[in-house]
Amino acid sequence: MALQLRVSSLTKTTPSLLSSHNHNQSSISKAFLLSASPGVCKFASPSKSSTRSRQITTTRCLFGKGVVPAANDVVEGVLDGVTTSIRSISQPDRVKLDDFPLDFKFGASTSALQTEGSGSEGGRGPSTWDSFLQDFSVEGTETATNSYHKYKDDVKALKEMGMDAYRMSISWSRLLPKGSLSGGINQEGIDFYNKFFQELLDNGIEPFVTLFHFDLPTALQTQYRGFLDKKIVDDFKDFADLCFKNFGDKVKHWTTINEPQLFAMYGYRVSLSPTGDKLNDPYDAAHNIILSHAAAAKLYKRKYQAAQGGEIGISIVGQWFVPHSDSSRDKEAAERANDFMVGWFMEPLVYGDYPFIMRALVRDNLPMFTDKEKEMVKDSYDFIGVNYYTARYAKDIPFTREHKFTSTDKYQFVEQKVVLNCTTEEKNGVPIGPLPPAGGSESIYIYPAGLRDVLVYMKERYENPSSTLLRMVSAISICTTKNWIPEGRNDSQPMEKALEDNHRIEVILSHLYAVREAMKKGVNMKGFFIWALLDCMEMGSAYNVRFGLYYTDYKNDCKRYPKKSAKWLRSYLEIDRLPQEQPNENDTIEMEWDEMICE
Repeated sequence: MALQLRVSSLTKTTPSLLSSHNHNQSSISKAFLLSASPGVCKFASPSKSSTRSRQITTTRCLFGKGVVPAANDVVEGVLDGVTTSIRSISQPDRVKLDDFPLDFKFGASTSALQTEGSGSEGGRGPSTWDSFLQDFSVEGTETATNSYHKYKDDVKALKEMGMDAYRMSISWSRLLPKGSLSGGINQEGIDFYNKFFQELLDNGIEPFVTLFHFDLPTALQTQYRGFLDKKIVDDFKDFADLCFKNFGDKVKHWTTINEPQLFAMYGYRVSLSPTGDKLNDPYDAAHNIILSHAAAAKLYKRKYQAAQGGEIGISIVGQWFVPHSDSSRDKEAAERANDFMVGWFMEPLVYGDYPFIMRALVRDNLPMFTDKEKEMVKDSYDFIGVNYYTARYAKDIPFTREHKFTSTDKYQFVEQKVVLNCTTEEKNGVPIGPLPPAGGSESIYIYPAGLRDVLVYMKERYENPSSTLLRMVSAISICTTKNWIPEGRNDSQPMEKALEDNHRIEVILSHLYAVREAMKKGVNMKGFFIWALLDCMEMGSAYNVRFGLYYTDYKNDCKRYPKKSAKWLRSYLEIDRLPQEQPNENDTIEMEWDEMICE
C-alpha cells in the first residue's frame, strides 16, 4: 500500500521535512496535506546522493494519534523512537547544515588516555597519568572505556551519527614504551593504530590525530623531567617521525599537541599535577612545547607533506575574556587575559615571540627564543585547532612593577594573578551564562558568543589561520576541535532518563550558530568536533561526569548507548543533507506504508 504526500504550498522562508529528500530546504514550507489515515510512514529516499555527498536512506515521520496534520502544522522527525522537532533545528533563525560549506567537517573527539584503557597490555609503557591516577585510587583507570578492544564499536557509533571525522590521539608510550627510539619500538602498538585508522577509513570517517594529549611517557619524566628540559624536543620529533612514517598513508590531519596552555599550567604548577614544582616551570614547559611542536611540524613539511598530502597544526584553548565594564581599565584587563591565554602560543607561531605584555609582566621567568628558534617556530602550522569551553569577565586589579606573581588555581592559569585573578564569572551578581545541569561542571558557564568572539579575534590578530573547532564541550571544540556539555554521573537513574540530554542538543546548536556567525565575518573555519564521542575519564573529575554523545555503561563491560543528542545529530547530519532540485507545487511523493502506531 502506498501513501501519497502532496506539498500544499511553497514559500522561500520556511523549511520542510520533505526537503530532506529531494528538494531545496529553503524553498518548501512545513505544511503538508495527507491523503491517508494517520500512522507511521517511511519516506523512500531518491537513489541519488545529497549535495553533501552522502546517500540518505530512510526517514520516519510521526503523525499524532488519530489526527491528520493541518496545513500549518510542524511535522516532527522520528529516529529510532526519539522525536526531534524540525522547528528546533530548521527554522530560518537557527543554524542549518547548509550554512556550512560542503567540505566542512563534523566529528567527535576523544583521547587515548581517556578511552583506550589496557595500559599494561599490548607492549605499552606507563605514562605519568597512569601512576598519577593510581596514586589517587581512581577506579576504572585500567579499563577506561575499553576502546583498545572496542574501537570498532566507537567507529560504528560515529557512522551511526553520520559523522565524517574523528579526533583521537596516539598514546606515545604505546609506540615507544620508554619514550625514545633508543628504548625500542613497540610494533604491536603500531599495528593497533593502523587497524584503527583503517577501520575509520573503511567507514568513510577521516582520522584527525593528535600526537600528544597529556600522556607523557613516565620514562622521560624520570630521565629529565619531561617538557622542562629541551631534550624533549628531539624525543618528540622522533616520536612524530615514527607516526608520520607508519600512519601517514592513512592520516592526513595531524595535531602535534593538545591544549598546551592547560598542560603547562596543570602539569607543571597547579596542584592537580603529576609533575608540578617551581614558580617558572609552566613558562619553561610551554617554551619547550612550542619548540617541540615546531620541530615536528617542520619535519613533516620537509619530509612527508608533499608525498602524503596532509596538514599539520596545534590545538590551543580559546577561552574568551569579556571586559567587566566599559571602563578602559577593564578593557585592558580583558586584553591582558586574552594575551596570556591565546597570545601565549599564537604570538610565537605567527610573529616569532611572546606578547609584549607577557614580556613586561613575567619578565625573567619567560624564556627567550634564539633567532634560529624564532625562524623554526614562525609559520609552523597549516591550521589551528581551537578548543572552546567558556568565557569570563575580566576586571582590572591595580598592580605595580614590584608585584609578586603567585599561582591561580581558580582559572587554571599560573603566575598570572595580576592578570587573571581579576577575572570573574559574574557581573552585578549575574553569571556570564548558565551552568550545565546539576552534577555537571561547576565552572563551565555556557557562553556561545565567546566562541564567535575568540574566532574573530584570532582572524583579526593572527592572519586568519585555517581553523577547526576541535573540541566543543558539550561541553563545547578555527577547526573547533572541542566543544563539550557535561552532566554529573548518576548510575542509579533509569537508562531512559540517562539518555535524555536535551540540554546538549541546545548547546551544540547555539555554538554552531556562533561558528556560523564567525564565518560570516570572514573566519576561515574548517570543522566542528564535539567532546566527547562517549562518556569517559575527565581530567580533574575522573569518571564522575558524563560528556559523551554516547552513554558508557561502566558496570556492563562499557557498553555504549546513544543519547538523544547522538540520534538528533544523525538527523541533523544525514536527514538535512539535501540535494539541490526544487519541487513543483503539484509534485507527488510516493511513500510506502510502514506500521500503525495509533492507540
